[in-house]
Amino acid sequence: MSKLTEQREKLRLTQEELSEKSGISVRTIQRIESGQIPKGFTLKALTKALEVDESYFEFQEISDNKNQDTMRWNKIVNLITLLFICLPPLNILIPLILILWKKKMNPINKKLLSIQIVWTLIGIVLCIFVLILNDWFGVESNVKILIPILWIGVNGLVIIRNAISLSKENTERILPNINIL
Repeated sequence: MSKLTEQREKLRLTQEELSEKSGISVRTIQRIESGQIPKGFTLKALTKALEVDESYFEFQEISDNKNQDTMRWNKIVNLITLLFICLPPLNILIPLILILWKKKMNPINKKLLSIQIVWTLIGIVLCIFVLILNDWFGVESNVKILIPILWIGVNGLVIIRNAISLSKENTERILPNINIL
């Protein structure tokens, strides 16, 4: 809930009543309640009508900027794993170093790292499986090469799918839902 909505409801005003009281259009009030930050005349008129100080809305702007920065870094951490998809230890270490360096450890980044840790463990198991197939059953080299290619391909699809979810700021749709950190 936006600061404007919170204060408007606290004063028991409808959007239309606030519009009349402040001289700001209902559409502008709706935009601000949807996340736009009031500035200039609009900010002054709303603070006067809502009986609050201008700093009341500043916290929301700082919070919004911080959230945008965090989401940007979540996207970077997710996509950096794509660069190191063929080098399993680096698909964990490079994003982890970046997270620690920029101090951006948050639940989403933990989840993204957890996915790569589990995926790397699956890769190790698959490598052992390929060796067993070769030693015990003498499986053709085409099948042996197909397993790592599928492993890398599926990991790439997971990373890209999560990148799309992060672009839509839909962090609840990060899949698979793994969190071991």
